[in-house]
Amino acid sequence: MVTTVAGDLIIKLAGTPAAVGIARMVVGARLHKWDYSHIVDDSLVVVSELVTNAGRHAPYTEIRFQLSRDPQGVIIAVWDQSPEMPKLKPMSELILDVFDQSEESFDDNGGRGLHIVRALSASTGVTCDPFGGKWVWARMIP
Repeated sequence: MVTTVAGDLIIKLAGTPAAVGIARMVVGARLHKWDYSHIVDDSLVVVSELVTNAGRHAPYTEIRFQLSRDPQGVIIAVWDQSPEMPKLKPMSELILDVFDQSEESFDDNGGRGLHIVRALSASTGVTCDPFGGKWVWARMIP
């Protein structure tokens, strides 16, 4: 379902891997329409990280994706119903020895996405929703 209110775009999605591709497609098209082509690449990475995290914290449930703009820039926000707050993994130099390549934990090397979001955004944050869950957001400066 797509809703637009005062220029905002809000899309309800299922917390699945397919949600990432849908959100990326919408962001790319909307930013081109707004003539913000110069922030598309960074914005696509940010939306990928935020939607992926929402899907991991609330798998196969409803998540909401919002794209809006105001005089300070573009806001990418994702809501999920999980009360768990995002956690930054401690920063460390990424070298091959850091990654565990064992079969048991081959895919347990995540936790760096929020650092990427912070690096590509002007500001980021988490807002608790009074009706439950949370919005994780990033502001992009065009």
